[in-house]
Amino acid sequence: MLTRPQVYRPEATLLDLGDGFFDPVAPADFPETRLRFRNDRAAAQIGVDTLTDDEWTRHFGRFEPLPGTLPQPFALRYHGHQFRNYNPDLGDGRGFTFAQMRDDQGRLMDLGTKGSGQTPWSRAGDGRLTLKGGVREILATEMLEALNVPTSRTLSLIETGEHLHRGDEPSPTRSAVLVRLNHSHVRIGSFQRLAYERDEAGLRKLVGYTLRNLYDEDSDDPARLLDLVVARTARLAARYMAAGFVHGVLNSDNINVTGESFDYGPWRFAPTWDPAFTAAYFDHQGLYAFGRQPEAIHWDVMQLAVALRQIVESEPLVAALDQFGPRYQPEVTQAILWRLGVRPRDPDTDRDLVQATERALRTSGVGIDRFFFDAFGGNLSETYAEPWTEVRTALAGYEPRKDRSHAYWSGEPCSMLIDEVEAIWAPIAEHDDWTLLHAKVAAIRNLGDALAE
Repeated sequence: MLTRPQVYRPEATLLDLGDGFFDPVAPADFPETRLRFRNDRAAAQIGVDTLTDDEWTRHFGRFEPLPGTLPQPFALRYHGHQFRNYNPDLGDGRGFTFAQMRDDQGRLMDLGTKGSGQTPWSRAGDGRLTLKGGVREILATEMLEALNVPTSRTLSLIETGEHLHRGDEPSPTRSAVLVRLNHSHVRIGSFQRLAYERDEAGLRKLVGYTLRNLYDEDSDDPARLLDLVVARTARLAARYMAAGFVHGVLNSDNINVTGESFDYGPWRFAPTWDPAFTAAYFDHQGLYAFGRQPEAIHWDVMQLAVALRQIVESEPLVAALDQFGPRYQPEVTQAILWRLGVRPRDPDTDRDLVQATERALRTSGVGIDRFFFDAFGGNLSETYAEPWTEVRTALAGYEPRKDRSHAYWSGEPCSMLIDEVEAIWAPIAEHDDWTLLHAKVAAIRNLGDALAE
């Protein structure tokens, strides 16, 4: 039962767009619904943390409508570039949006799914999610949230009792349905579809919807929207880098217009500062490698500009796009200073420190998480010799933004490398033992508390 109506603020603004933007769908009728993970911390921000486990499972496993919001699930329509190749046959193929609400900051949020069954956009897919894929998404979203990356949050994971066959993991494997909490599922690809179909009225409607509902701006100006998206995505790219995170599939249908990361498939955290490190085994050209992520995101935002060109002159769009680099540079500086745990001084000094840090990380091979753990607060020990001397000297002039009194700093750095992901999954697969997952989530949240302002 929803007992806190002052927190629970349902919305249904998606309906304002009209049925040309989505398709009504029905969720799969799963053989079972076994609750595996509920994120009460995220749930409290939208007022659903008071649900009992049975109510939770009915809403987030059987998709019984939440009161006052969308009457049924809707699969969104979109296109997108996948590894720079345009694909007009996309759309929500194994997910849907089934609720909207305001969070405790007043932001419009979507509840979307992964693995909830087939839709008109499933193509040859079964519309399902493996349980391992759901566990991996929990770990990705929790770690990114702790590291101050704008990200969707995994609200729920429910095992669904089906046996799935996949080519990239041992089969048959267990199935699940995941619910994510997102500040919108409107993607760059949502605009690309409308441009592809020459739907200028639809483009204008989506621009207005996005500005009013996702940016709180009373405007219908496409160039203003692009300018805002440039700023948000430059911040996202910068924070990926500071986190050492590699998304793996930065296609234009995976970049939403609020600059919030989501949809985690072959993600990885880079063990060292290796610009060529890739996450997806199928990224043979390294298009979405660690060091190329800002370029990839900028390219995706360029596709938004191409779509918007149908309804606005090119000059203000080009001007907005040209600001990606100038906005990315201070954002990456700020993000790395935040992770170093020091307060900014002046732009030139800060930039020099960040560039020195990146050079030393790249040439030394020191682990990313190890270094930021040791350097937090600006006091890097003399065990960091060459090539770290410049960094150590520069850090000495900075004021810490937070001390190291939190218990986290008395232990070892919390990382999320691929070997640990596999180690967490193994007891779940072999013995249905979820102990390591729950312990890791607690450790990640402890890291987040230690880093937070």
